[in-house]
Amino acid sequence: MRVALIYDLRDDYRALGFSEDEVAEFDSVETIDHLARALETLGCETIRVGRGQQLAAQFVAGERYDLVFSIAEGVKGRAREAQVPALCELFDQPYLFSDPLTLAASLDKAVAKRLVLDAGVPTPAFAVAEQGAAELDGWDAFPAFVKPLAEGTGKGCEAASLVHNIQELQAAATRVIERYRQPALVERYLEGREFTIGLVGNGADARVLGVCEILLKANAEANVYSLQNKELCEELVTYVRADDAEARLAGARALAAYQALQCRDAARIDIRCDGNGQPCFIEANPLAGLNPGHSDLPMLAAAAGMAYPDLIAGIVAAAARRSGLGEAAAVERAA
Repeated sequence: MRVALIYDLRDDYRALGFSEDEVAEFDSVETIDHLARALETLGCETIRVGRGQQLAAQFVAGERYDLVFSIAEGVKGRAREAQVPALCELFDQPYLFSDPLTLAASLDKAVAKRLVLDAGVPTPAFAVAEQGAAELDGWDAFPAFVKPLAEGTGKGCEAASLVHNIQELQAAATRVIERYRQPALVERYLEGREFTIGLVGNGADARVLGVCEILLKANAEANVYSLQNKELCEELVTYVRADDAEARLAGARALAAYQALQCRDAARIDIRCDGNGQPCFIEANPLAGLNPGHSDLPMLAAAAGMAYPDLIAGIVAAAARRSGLGEAAAVERAA
């Protein structure tokens, strides 16, 4: 099976003058090396294509692959993660992970919340300031948490994101709108446990891969799974596999959210519990990070006893079956 790897490298964008905050969602060469080796252990011929623009040039020139394996985040717009999948659909090219609609809806956190709420999955009270903080004048659910509407990797999440009154709320929303040039999302802060849940598969075959509780160490930025805590997770965060009743309910609600958003092949869902132990949907990550030593999905898979090559095999097998590829049998060992 010929598999094209599509990705945005941090180093490439640093060379173009992007800041560290701007490249936070992008990948390292190390991640691409790990992915390529895992695919090659499955017998795949792996071609490192690079950015979506390079894939577009290849498609125009007539190149095709059995599967496109894209972890490219894109640069601009709330539909940026959907750009490579949309390109693949334009050229009738099979690809892994969710379709453009799911990727765009999930990146816009308010849209994702409305969709999962409609499916009966609870989420904390929320509001969006589209243009300015004055739009939040009526908000009275404190403490609250403020973050960019359409960012990932904890971008825009910091100690000052947790607010306790209207003045702090408006200041935090103003910072988000001015810094990220996009709306600010505010949601009621939940004081309970925080889980991240990995899922694989499609439709009725989708399943919870594992549930991990996120525990911040004493030297971490308190009360928030922030960009800093994620970037330095090896030093600041402990991930603990959880299988008690509350964690299992979190997993069940994550699976319901996964299906409500029509995620495909694999994803990660973030859940936080209220003071009564009720798990609530926070956000979906249908294009989850895949660095085996740093990203949540492979780390929680490891905690569940699944080696990194087997995780990648399971994802590829799900995509191959969904796409009707005969080569699916070559990666069935982790399905």
